[in-house]
Amino acid sequence: NFQLIIKSMSEGIPDYIEEIEELKSQWRFSDARKKIHSLMTRHADDYRLHEEMADIHLSENDIPKAEEAMKIAQKLNPASVTGTYLLGYIHISKGNFTLGVELLEKANSISVNNPEIIRNLGWGLVMLGKTKKWITLLRRALNLAPNDELIMEDLGVALIGDGYIEEGSEYLKKVGKEYRIAELLSMMRM
Repeated sequence: NFQLIIKSMSEGIPDYIEEIEELKSQWRFSDARKKIHSLMTRHADDYRLHEEMADIHLSENDIPKAEEAMKIAQKLNPASVTGTYLLGYIHISKGNFTLGVELLEKANSISVNNPEIIRNLGWGLVMLGKTKKWITLLRRALNLAPNDELIMEDLGVALIGDGYIEEGSEYLKKVGKEYRIAELLSMMRM
């Protein structure tokens, strides 16, 4: 979900993109998909519609379809910050951590202080073995979006993984993921 990216750059965003974002935030992906398809007949050159479709596919964990949508979006606007973010997310999801981090760092340098970009950049960094930097980024992201449960969960996992079990456990408890504490501690003993 890249609703925060859209909101941070909302100047000049057509109402229909905001409507699609609202549908996605309500997990109404089928309705959002239908709206996108109907809009593509009138706005075939709007790269944002393809980025929205890619985001839906990512939410449904369908990486190949997300990649297809992003190929079209990138042809229409290769300089899109949201597109750069989504490509970074796709590469990290596929295990291409170095390229994913590079793309997310680029998106973060353009759209500074976007908690969604920062959170995913941090995830890529931890996959490259840079846990301390991930924790720092997650703390920054949480300061920007103090109620974001995904950031709290990731921060809890990162802290436990780095030995800060009590602090990490508190974050996991805040988001109702207490069951992950024992799972993580068990993994650390292996």
